[in-house]
Amino acid sequence: MLKNILLVEDNPKDLELTLVALERSRLANEVVTARDGIEALDWLLRRGAHKDRPAVDPAVVLLDLKLPKMDGLEVLATIKSDPATKHVPVVMLTASREESDLVRSYDLGVNAFVVKPVDFQEFFDAIRGLGMFWAILNEPSPGQLRTGPMKVTEA
Repeated sequence: MLKNILLVEDNPKDLELTLVALERSRLANEVVTARDGIEALDWLLRRGAHKDRPAVDPAVVLLDLKLPKMDGLEVLATIKSDPATKHVPVVMLTASREESDLVRSYDLGVNAFVVKPVDFQEFFDAIRGLGMFWAILNEPSPGQLRTGPMKVTEA
């Protein structure tokens, strides 16, 4: 069983573009989407409506910085401070070019910080590369499963 990709994005346009790019990468991983920080943590931590989901962590969390209810930095801090999820790779995928956001993200333990390109083709290429790296090329931490077509579900 392949591990999911958790995509946390509130902008409908960026969400759709990211999903298309991941789909065209021909990744077999299911993409689970969340539109705010609370929804993402509920899915990841298996609470609320997601308490019965299988106890398999995602291959990667693609996390927007600016989110409703709880911003990406707060989500990142929660993920990296919880012993059960601190090993989950998190990629901050944001339009922010603020150095303070970059520094804070790395201070909190982000695995990568990617500024969303404005140009459509560059954005598309960046997402495809991210998906390929984290879902296929990256070796998960010991004890984590690397567990085939891409399916999209909402958290």
